[in-house]
Amino acid sequence: MDPAPAPPAADSKPSVVTELFASLVVFMVALPLCIGIAQACGLRPEAGIITGVIGGLVVGVLAGSPLQVSGPAAGLIVLVVQYIDDAKAQAPQYEPAVLLGLALVLAGGIQLAAGAFSLGRWFRAVTPAVVEGMLAGIGLTILAKQFYELLDDVAPKGISAALAGIPECVRKAFVPTPESGANHTEAAVIGLVALLILALWKPLAPKKLKLIPAAVVAVLAGILINEFGRPVFEALGARIGPAVDDHGGIGVQRVQVSANLLEAVRPVFVLGWDALGFAFVWKGALTFALIASAETLLCSVAVDSKHTGPRTQYDHELAAQGAGNVLCGILGALPMTGVIVRSAANVEAGARTRWSAVMHGAWLLLFVLLLLPGVLSRIPETALAAVLVYTGWKLLNLPGLWHLWKENRFEALVFVVTAATIVGTDLLAGVVTGLLLSMFVLLIRFSHLEIEREKPAAGEVVLTFEGAATFIRLPVIAKELDALPRGLRVQLNLAAVQLIDHAVLHLLLGFQKQYALTGGTVTIDWGAGRGPA
Repeated sequence: MDPAPAPPAADSKPSVVTELFASLVVFMVALPLCIGIAQACGLRPEAGIITGVIGGLVVGVLAGSPLQVSGPAAGLIVLVVQYIDDAKAQAPQYEPAVLLGLALVLAGGIQLAAGAFSLGRWFRAVTPAVVEGMLAGIGLTILAKQFYELLDDVAPKGISAALAGIPECVRKAFVPTPESGANHTEAAVIGLVALLILALWKPLAPKKLKLIPAAVVAVLAGILINEFGRPVFEALGARIGPAVDDHGGIGVQRVQVSANLLEAVRPVFVLGWDALGFAFVWKGALTFALIASAETLLCSVAVDSKHTGPRTQYDHELAAQGAGNVLCGILGALPMTGVIVRSAANVEAGARTRWSAVMHGAWLLLFVLLLLPGVLSRIPETALAAVLVYTGWKLLNLPGLWHLWKENRFEALVFVVTAATIVGTDLLAGVVTGLLLSMFVLLIRFSHLEIEREKPAAGEVVLTFEGAATFIRLPVIAKELDALPRGLRVQLNLAAVQLIDHAVLHLLLGFQKQYALTGGTVTIDWGAGRGPA
C-alpha cells in the first residue's frame, strides 16, 4: 500500500493553476463513476452525470467541507436498487425514477432540517465498526451483482444466489457452449484487462502518468479493445457476436445515452402528490437521509485528516447536501453524498479551495453538452462494471476486518454482523442491527465488574471492586455481600470503580446498615472525591 500523502502545508497559497489542475483530475475520476453507478442502479447514465454536476456547481459552492467532492456514491447503489424494486412492486402506475425523485426531495428536506437544528455532529457518533461493516455489506452486494455485468451475463435474483453462481458465470465466459451466448468471452477479456489496470496502475505506472486516474485508463482500454479487437478475437477462434449498434466493435454491450441531456431529466413535479401516501416512499426518504448523511460526514472527517486547511463545518455541510439532494430529486437524478475517492483525489492533486470541486462540476457539464453521446456511447458496459467490481472489493476491506479482529474482537463481530445482515436483508436493517449490537457490546463493557475477596487478618474481610457497578451487576454484588459471615469487620474498596449507579449505591448503603445489626461493621472506601451526597 502506498504511504499516505503528506498534508499540504498550511502556508501554501492556492492558485488558479493548481485549482484548475485538481478539478481536471477529479473530473476524470468522477466521469466513469457517475456513469457506472447510474448503470448499476438500473438508470440512464445521464442521471449519474446530473448528480455529479449538481455536486460540483451547487454543493461545491455551499459545502461546509471545502475540499470534499460530492456526487453519486457506490455506497447508495443498494439503496437505490431496493427502492426502485419497491416502487415497481407497490406503485406500478408511476415511473420508478420519478418516485425516486420524490424520495430524494423528502430526504434532502430532512437533511436541511437536521443541519438547521445542528444535528450534524451526531451523525459522527456512529461507531466505525458499524460504518465499516455497512461499507463491506454494500461492497459485497455490488461485487456480486456487477461481476455478472463484467462478463456480459445476467445476475440471478438474491445476493446469496449471485455469489453462488459466480463459478458458473466464469465457466460460461472461458468455456463457452452453444447455449451460453456469444459475447461472454469478449466481455471477460475487456473486464479482466480493466481490473488489472485498476489494481496495478498506481504501483506500476510511470511517475508522470500516475496523475491520470486508473479508472480513466481502464475505460479507455475497454473502448480500444472493443473498437479494434475483432481481428484478434477472430484469429484466436473466438465466436464473435454481431455488433450491438452501428459502431461495429466485437458485440459487447455499450453504454446507452440520449442525444440530449435534458431528455434524461424526470422532474418530480410531474408526479401526482398522492404518491406521498405510500409508506415505502417515506421509508426510502428516511433511509437515504440517514445513510447519505452518515457517509458524507464520515467522509468529511477523513478529508480533514488529509490537509491542514479549514476544518469541516458539519451542520453547514449537512445542509448543503440536503440542498443538493432536493435538486437531484427535482431533476430525477441519483442521490448524492460526499465521496472519499473523488475527495482524496482532489486533495492529492493539490486543491486548496472549494473551487476545484466547483470546476469539476463545470467540466462534467461541458463534457456531456459537447461530446454526449458520441464518446460515451462507445464505452463498453463491462469496463464500467470492472470499475464497480474493483470499488466493491475495496469497500469489502478484508484487511481492515483482520486488523479490527486483532485489535478488538467485539468490534470485529459488529463489523461482520452488520455486513451479513445487509447482504441477507437490506441496508437499513443491517445498519440498525449493527447499531443495536454495538450498543449491547458497549453495555457489556460498561457493566464489567470484578470483585476480589481478601482476608488480611482474623475477623476482617476486604472486598475490592473494579469496573462499573451498575444495576446489571446488582445480583452478583448482592450474592457476594450475602455470602459474608456475620459479625466481621468488612471493608468495601470502591476506589477502582469508574461508575456506581443509584441501584448499587442503594444496595451498599442498605447493606452497611443491616450488617451493623448483626454485630459487624462495614467501612466503605469510596476513593478520592467520591461518595454519597
